Amino acid sequence: MGQDKVLGEERRQLLLKWLKETRDPITGSELARRTNVSRQVIVQDISLLKAKNEPIIATAQGYLYIQQTTTQQAFRVIACKHTPEQMEKELHLIVDFGVTVKDVIVEHPVYGEITASLRLNNRRDVHHFINGMNSTHATLLSGLTGGIHLHTLEGTDESQLDACINALGREGFLLPRE
Repeated sequence: MGQDKVLGEERRQLLLKWLKETRDPITGSELARRTNVSRQVIVQDISLLKAKNEPIIATAQGYLYIQQTTTQQAFRVIACKHTPEQMEKELHLIVDFGVTVKDVIVEHPVYGEITASLRLNNRRDVHHFINGMNSTHATLLSGLTGGIHLHTLEGTDESQLDACINALGREGFLLPRE
């Protein structure tokens, strides 16, 4: 982009173009570099775009434009409980079945439901997520709830999700039903 800042509406249109052109998340820092503005300006731009109902989500890997798909996917929300040390094993198990971890959800006593988009599709995504958690010394949302959390899983069909969930149960990651 050169040395000149890309201004206002032109910058927001470029952000939309770049996000629509890829299925991979783009970090705020990368978008800031491309437009020669601060990351905070990008955060504000993304907020303005979302306010115009653009389907952009912030994931652990960066911003993602949610493409409309014509194929039917299967979704399931599961209740899990594990320690922070077991998180990597849980996530690897899920993505190794070809299942996407769309989000993590916890129930906070004051705020109610808190949902964070993850969009973890493979071991590389899990690796980046864990590195981000470690490098920032962030705590897991499930730390607010003693390890209890929900995940929305996305798969190609119900049998794929069933196989994944059965494996999670065998490994002891599912919250026991009482």
